[in-house]
Amino acid sequence: MINRISTPFSYSSAVEAGDYVFLGLHRGFGVTFTEQIHNTFSHLKDTLNQLDVPLENVVKVNVYLKNIKDLPEMEQVFCGYFEKDKFPARMTSTTEFIDSDCLMMIDGIAYKGLN
Repeated sequence: MINRISTPFSYSSAVEAGDYVFLGLHRGFGVTFTEQIHNTFSHLKDTLNQLDVPLENVVKVNVYLKNIKDLPEMEQVFCGYFEKDKFPARMTSTTEFIDSDCLMMIDGIAYKGLN
């Protein structure tokens, strides 16, 4: 069975397929990078909660930063959301965003089978 959490845009926030949840882009809002990354995690957790999947079941993420200088803070913030030595696999890259106020986005995969 496939379950989708749709958005008003041309993508789903998440697609549940079997034991996996594929997370579409999640971005945060706020003026600063700190505000945006915490808001992004809030949105990620809300999406996962709709599928009864805890954040700790996230196994892979892609993090897109507008500014590479935000990498140290991003890594520090990750330590607050994931247990030590239980981080998801991660790829971080930089990119320009269509929305000029966007400083970061995250997408990824979670494993639902642990519940």
